[in-house]
Amino acid sequence: MTGTQNNELANRKMADLKGGHLARSAAMLCQDPAFQLYLDRAQSVKGNVEIPDGTHTEEDARDLITTACQISSRAELDHNVRAATKFRQIKAHFQRWKSRHVRREAVTQ
Repeated sequence: MTGTQNNELANRKMADLKGGHLARSAAMLCQDPAFQLYLDRAQSVKGNVEIPDGTHTEEDARDLITTACQISSRAELDHNVRAATKFRQIKAHFQRWKSRHVRREAVTQ
């Protein structure tokens, strides 16, 4: 088998992967308006620029996860240990931010 054939076979196998628990979790996270707000705020801090709330969409969230985890599909999260670990880190950072954000909102009300 040539290198090109190996690459084509590997690409076909990746396309055939079925998503499991992590892929579903990632899809739900991307749909969460709080996660999209988290991305707005995180990018504002990271880039030291003002990004209006509501800027990031579900598609932006998906792109961020696939890029950060170095995958082409969320289904790969259930088959790639390194990507799964990175996704869990992203989700944990979001959960910490969310709990702080909720506490701050409760104090200001």
